[in-house]
Amino acid sequence: MPFYAFIGRDGEEGLERRKLHREAHLESLRDLEAAGRIRHAGPLLDDSGRPIGSLIVFEAPSLEHARAHAAADPYVVHQVFERYEVRETKVVFPKQCSSARG
Repeated sequence: MPFYAFIGRDGEEGLERRKLHREAHLESLRDLEAAGRIRHAGPLLDDSGRPIGSLIVFEAPSLEHARAHAAADPYVVHQVFERYEVRETKVVFPKQCSSARG
């Protein structure tokens, strides 16, 4: 399965909204985690260490599936993110991951 990067950038009220919807956001990722399809997930931080967005690198059957998963994320639904995008990416490192997936 291909890998996709889901990159979300917080809006003005992102930190406050993030606190309200964090548990739902994490719950939305648990199925991907249980299936072993998350390569990396976590907040993007500013220079002072405050969250300003999120980066999730995960496997999905297609770009359409990846975009649908992103669109259903509580941080998107509840407008934590001012904007977001989903792009296909290729894992080069770690080698065991990239060699198994081409």
